[in-house]
Amino acid sequence: MAGARRAAMGPKPADMARVLDLTHEPGTGPVRDRRPVYVDLLPPCNEACPAGENVQAWLDAAQDGRDLDAWSLLVADNPLPAVHGRVCYHPCEESCNREQLDEAVRIHAVERYLGDLALERGWPLPAPRADSGRRVLVVGAGPSGLSAAYHLRARGHGVEVHEAGPVAGGMMHFGIPAYRLPRDVLGPEVDRLLATGVRLVTDHEVEDLLGEQAEGGFDAVFVAVGAAIGKHVDIPARDAGRVLDAITLLHDVETGEPPRLGRRVVVYGGGDTAMDAARTARRLGADEALVVYRRDQAHMPAHPAETAEALSEGVKIRWLRTVAGITGDELTIEEMVLDEHGWPQPTGRTETLRSDALVLALGQDTDSAFLRQVEGVTFRADGTVLVGPDMMTGRPGIFAGGDMVPTERTVTVAVGHGKRAARHIDAWLAGRRYEPAPKHPGVRFEQLHLPVYSDVEPASQPGLDPERRQHTFEEVYGGLRPEDARREARRCLSCGNCFECDSCYAACPEDAIVKLGPGGRYRVDLDRCTGCAVCVEQCPCHALEMETEPAAGGS
Repeated sequence: MAGARRAAMGPKPADMARVLDLTHEPGTGPVRDRRPVYVDLLPPCNEACPAGENVQAWLDAAQDGRDLDAWSLLVADNPLPAVHGRVCYHPCEESCNREQLDEAVRIHAVERYLGDLALERGWPLPAPRADSGRRVLVVGAGPSGLSAAYHLRARGHGVEVHEAGPVAGGMMHFGIPAYRLPRDVLGPEVDRLLATGVRLVTDHEVEDLLGEQAEGGFDAVFVAVGAAIGKHVDIPARDAGRVLDAITLLHDVETGEPPRLGRRVVVYGGGDTAMDAARTARRLGADEALVVYRRDQAHMPAHPAETAEALSEGVKIRWLRTVAGITGDELTIEEMVLDEHGWPQPTGRTETLRSDALVLALGQDTDSAFLRQVEGVTFRADGTVLVGPDMMTGRPGIFAGGDMVPTERTVTVAVGHGKRAARHIDAWLAGRRYEPAPKHPGVRFEQLHLPVYSDVEPASQPGLDPERRQHTFEEVYGGLRPEDARREARRCLSCGNCFECDSCYAACPEDAIVKLGPGGRYRVDLDRCTGCAVCVEQCPCHALEMETEPAAGGS
């Protein structure tokens, strides 16, 4: 392992410090006012992951080629790694310290490799604990509901999921286009989760929540119905042409009933759904797909990668524009300016665009009306449900999460909510409160001791030519080969945690660092240590710190 990590950071002669210091006399341990101590810090990738994955741990296993171990560590937190390796916007990579050395570790690509490998080899999820005798109802089979069901079942609870649609997956199935998330990946990952003993009831819309809870004998409920209703806006219209919302467009494409959009399509909105709608319009045959957004690119809510992909496929974007009116196949577009707070203000300057279809991608609402009859549940003005830190609503035993609560609306955030809710529900069923363990301090790039160069290029995923993408719903990007996945995992710097590279052992002039064998790391022989801090300065990942020597009589 140490050799692999060194390759990722550049060569580091293991015996350099010993060669320089052979004449130093050992044994001056008591003459010091500080001592080195080994620490475990929180790497930025772990801290940034909304699903709470132990990213660094499974990367460590993957770089050794221990793929099953890596996958097992991964699914302990997230049961849908092949999905996440494709659709997560990987905030872990945005936070990766390696970004400041060369490029971030492509964590999503390694996660996808492990997820695909598990499907290929048929690896099952871990068996649940012994039956607890408690039952939980989950409403909604989207990412948050499925995550909660998985983690509750793993704890031995009986879980039943009621889903209004014909299949599990929610917006993963009906809202994310197949070119980003193939259904032959989503389906098997959901099936594997259900195989743990989760019962799924489809085509079942919950209207009387408390009635269903009582009838089914459920001890607790987790509600995660998502946000699948497209928002509309009042646009002055006279003989309006074809207007539809993006959610309906994506849903109808998935069900095999795509609408006829025509050659010129305008998408009104600036989020990821707007990008998906415009890219889908191109694939449905539109010669021109134009996104109109009322603010500038810097304020656009779409993730930069999604915007870049859309532009590469021929989608055009007009920033600082709003749709002011519709007359037949003509749209009146008004130019906007941003005020000192970054909000768009009208200018009165307009232009006319011809369009065969206008697709509204202005966000989504959640259908939470059925909860309004439940005493104690409260709502925000936008219809989202208010929950406490324990994910419980104002009604004891009724929990909620995912897109229907105030949050960033992504698959990964929803999966994280499901896991967190499961922990709190499990504790509530046992008559106690779940208290998460305190987190270690984080580690910054400036705390690492790295070479100033790197000789390891990041792995790249094969992709379809942009021209071909415009005419097919085939998946845009392929996965990594096994050797590329291992090489990419080895680019991890192991920030804040010892990976047994022997740098401290090689650097110590007093032979005060004692190796404890594979997996055991090291200890400091304080009878030899002088407190010179050379070991700390040589540790590449900041797994050593100097602390003040305890007062006499201390340890």
